[in-house]
Order: sequence, then structure tokens, then C-alpha cells
Amino acid sequence: MTMSSPKISTDQASRPVIRQLDSGAINRIAAGEVVERPASAVKELVENAVDAGARRIEVCVADGGKTLIRVTDDGCGMSAEDLPLALSRHATSKIDGSDLLNIHTFGFRGEALPSLGAVGRLTITSRPTGEDAAQITVAGGEMGPVKPAALTSGTVVELRDLFYATPARLKFMRSDRAESQAISDVVKRLAMAEPSIGFTLRDVTGGGSGRVTFRSDPETGDLFDALRGRLAGVLGGEFSENALAIDAEREGVRLTGYAALPTYSRGAAVSQYLFVNGRPVRDKQLTGALRAAYMDFLSRDRHPAAVLFVDCDPQKVDVNVHPAKSEVRFRDPGLVRGLIVSSLRHALAEAGHRASSTVSGATLGAMRTEPTQPRVFQYQMDRPSAAARSASYMGQAPAIQPVPPRDTGFAEFSTAYSGRVVETPPVPDTRPEPETEAPEPAHLPLGVARGQVHENYIIAQTQDGMVIVDQHAAHERLVYEKLKKQMAENGVAAQALLIPEVVDLSEGDSARLLEHADDLARMGLSIEPFGAGAVAVRETPAILGNVDAKAMVLDILDELSDQGESLSLQARLEAILSRVACHGSIRSGRRMRAEEMDALLREMETTPHSGQCNHGRPTYVELKLSDIERLFGRT
Repeated sequence: MTMSSPKISTDQASRPVIRQLDSGAINRIAAGEVVERPASAVKELVENAVDAGARRIEVCVADGGKTLIRVTDDGCGMSAEDLPLALSRHATSKIDGSDLLNIHTFGFRGEALPSLGAVGRLTITSRPTGEDAAQITVAGGEMGPVKPAALTSGTVVELRDLFYATPARLKFMRSDRAESQAISDVVKRLAMAEPSIGFTLRDVTGGGSGRVTFRSDPETGDLFDALRGRLAGVLGGEFSENALAIDAEREGVRLTGYAALPTYSRGAAVSQYLFVNGRPVRDKQLTGALRAAYMDFLSRDRHPAAVLFVDCDPQKVDVNVHPAKSEVRFRDPGLVRGLIVSSLRHALAEAGHRASSTVSGATLGAMRTEPTQPRVFQYQMDRPSAAARSASYMGQAPAIQPVPPRDTGFAEFSTAYSGRVVETPPVPDTRPEPETEAPEPAHLPLGVARGQVHENYIIAQTQDGMVIVDQHAAHERLVYEKLKKQMAENGVAAQALLIPEVVDLSEGDSARLLEHADDLARMGLSIEPFGAGAVAVRETPAILGNVDAKAMVLDILDELSDQGESLSLQARLEAILSRVACHGSIRSGRRMRAEEMDALLREMETTPHSGQCNHGRPTYVELKLSDIERLFGRT
């Protein structure tokens, strides 16, 4: 009698087998999350240098960081015993593992160095104070022995041939120029976060000492002075000149930094830098709050420029959301969002009628003098005496011929040039005498109106220059601010629908919408539950006229899901107010009397946000007398 072998079922034979991956594969998989491109490697290494207490950090790259990344710092360094442990996964000196929310350093996961060693050739040379220098090398996950080395102090981390162990990743790299630009952006963001640390970025492609592409020396002074100096070096002097200081606090959350004037806007969101507890982040909630703060001052195709720092208790924010640590999650996102929106709007309101200095710079740049003629040397007669010059000037003086005034509301005159003084009979002035004397430009920021050109631009004289005002754009902002104030004080008038419109939603969407029913009612939209998962719209804002209630509700719901609060209805109302203000303002082509122009200037001086129209364009241009004299070569 023979024994038959046990029969294996087909399902069991085809079932996949669970295997334990080797450490090399684990490191390469983890490296894909942490190290996306050379800029990611630079970010991790520079953050380690900052955590080590470095005061100066130098970053050298070659070929966009693909062949070489070298970070040198003067931090505390690592001992020979610490080097192998630093290359072990999840080994770190930043935390003890007991509390993952109480984090005060950039790094804490213990993944950066092992990940870099898994996909490239990594060499670490370090020397702590009072000990000898040591060096360790790891290539493709294979760690070498610790060796003695020569180093004065600090740490040098050198990464060569990034992604050589994973050649497929190299196919996804961009050009050397694009990768170098990404590295520069990373270094600049970290430089903004740490004004007291000096940063140097050097391109050593081709060997040698290379060329310095970015340098920022350590700043001194208090928080705002150091930050302002650092921003002037990183973003340029124009940003610091046209930025408003932000300093606000609410319920333990503090917001500091600088936000630019609306007229200093950009065509893309490339000048928005956000930091949470000193960590550079790219968070949709924060960028959404920044956009909402400028919503009333910029058109959709313009983006604000700002550098904002949110500081709070580490227990209130989770930075362990993504391995790259570029995203955060707040325990109370509404508090942070409200703080950003209210603080920026308050700062913009305090700026009053101020417009960015780049507006006048662009105006001066648009002015071109006539091309100079080539210099011709010729015989010159002796210089005449002072008496002869005076007599000559009197004979060449222009004769002023007054023109009878027309009923246009403003005075006109013409000047005829001749070689002699023309005697003309005086023309009686039939205009009524002004009740008060014309104001002087002293102590008036926008000066005194002196005339109107092309029936659209007001020319005003200030104490040290002149101002050109776009009368339609300026009055449009003034009317708009009045309408908004009336809406805020008296609420939004609602119109009742003859037949309530029922909108079918899911139960979750209906509940989310009804949570904000009171806020929507203040804006003129009245909703109430109507069976399972449906709402009935009974009133809509009267200022909107005939409106698709269902489309409005769905738009509001989408915004609630994305931002946590609805701005779409408010945006629609303010868009209507803006349109009403545009139609109700002074039209281009209207001739204005002197007292009307002065009244417009005085109202601009006392109205917030009057420096730009409802679309973010400047309402006036200011030219200093020194700039005007420079145009005519008088300096």
C-alpha cells in the first residue's frame, strides 16, 4: 500500500507569498518619498545643519545637483561613534520618540541620511569640539568603515551621483538649469526662515571654486529688522520698500512677517513664502487664506506677494503629515485662517491710500527723452555780460495771451511765443470769486489739484513733487468702499422667492451646508432642511437679482468642502458691488471743477485701499520733484 502526497489546491498554489523585503529595497522605497529631486536632498542636508546650530552654511552643487551636492557647516559636529548610527534608519538626536507632536527642530524622522546613502554615494566628515575628525562613506546602501579625517570643525556632507543606484529615477529629472533653480529656491526659503545664519550657494560645475549664485550674510537686530534685511537681500529692495509689517496674535497663535501692497502684485504665485514654526511649508489652507485676504483688492489673474510666519504651540500643529514635511495640519485651522485674513486686511486698511513705489518707477521708465544729437564743436563767442543776458531774456520772453473762459468748469489758457512782449487788453473775469482761498500742497499727501488733462487725469501738486490721478479708478474705489460699509452696517437685503427652490444633496453635504445657515442668512441667503438630504432655498440676496439658486448652493458647498468656510457668496456680492461702483463713479471724459478735484483727493486720503482700484490697478502715480528734475537733466 503506497501513500499519496497531499494534493495542493489551485487557489493555494496561485496565492501570492508574503515576503520580508531586504534593507536595501526598504531604503530605496523610503528614499522615493523623502528625496524627490536634488532640491529635496539639499533641503534635508541644510535643515540638519541648522539643527546642528550652524552659523554659516555653504552649499556647493554641480550639474544641477545630479553629480555633486556638498553642504558645509560650522555646527556642533558628530563623533566617530555617532557616524554609523546617523546612517541607520529612524536614528535621530532630535526627539526621543515619546511625543511626536512636541517637535522643535526641522528634522525628526531619521530618514534623510539613510535615504541619500541608498540612492547615491554619500560621504560624511565631521568633527565635534574637543575630538578628532572622522569620516564614513555609504554607496548604494553599503556602509563603509569609519576612518580618521582632517577637518577643523563642523560637518561636511558630500553626495555624489544622486540616483545612480536607481537609474530609472534619473529619467524623471529636469534640466540642470531647472534643478539648479529649484535648489536656489530651497536655500532662499531656508535663508528667510533663519535670518541670523549666513548662507552661500555656489555652482561648481566644471570644477574649481565655481561661482557664487546666492549669498546672504547673517543679519543682526530685532525680529523685524533682521527679517527685513534678509528679505531685502533675498527678494530685493523693492519688496521691502512696498511691504507692510504684520504682527498679530490670537489665542496663542502669532502671525508675523511682511505682506506687499496690492499694487505690488505678481502674475503667478511665485512670491508667496509661508512658514509654520520656522519651517517652510506649501500648505493649501494657508495659501487660500492669503488669497482670501487680498480677494477684494486683486483681480483673479494677479497674486499677492507675502512672507508670513505662523508660530504656535507645537502641540497645535502636526508636521508629521508627509515624509517631506512640506505639509502641516492644524488642530484649529479656522483660527489660523481667520488670523491671516483679518491681520492682512487690517494692515492693508492702515496703509490707507498708499500705492507701491514701483508704480512711479514704471512711470519714469516709460518716459523717454529725445535722442541726443552728436556733439558739434564750433567757434564760441565771448560770454555776454549779465546786463546783456538780462535784456536778451526779456526780449525772448513768451507773451501770455489770455483766452476768454468758456463755460466748461475749468480755466484754460494758451501761450504764444514771439520775440517781443505783446500788450493785450485785460479780459474781465466773469467767474464767481471762490469763497475760500485755494489750499496749499503742504501737509496734504495727495497735494492740491492744478488741472485736468484728457478729461480723465487729475494733475495735483504736492509739497515735493506731483501726483497724477485716474479720476474714474479712484472714484470707483471710493464708491465701492461706501457700498461695502453700508452692507456691513445694514446687512444684505434679501428677496423672497415666490416658490422655494429645492436642491437635492447627500445627507453629509446637506448637514455641512446647514451648519453655516446662520452665516449665509446674514448674506441674504436663507435655507432650511427639506426632507432627507435636501435643502429649500427661500431667500436670495436682492442685489444679485435673478440668480440660479441651485448653482449658487453647489458652489458654496464646494467651497465649504475645500476651505471650511464659504466665500463664494460674499465674493459674488462684492463683485456686484464693484460693478455698481464702476457704473456709479465719475466717468472718463467728464470735466471736473477745481473744487471737485480737490474733494476727490481729500476723500482718497481718508479712505482705506484708495491706492488701487477694485482690480488691483493703481489709482494714482506720484513723481518726486527730484525724479522730474533728473528727467530734464537738472541734477
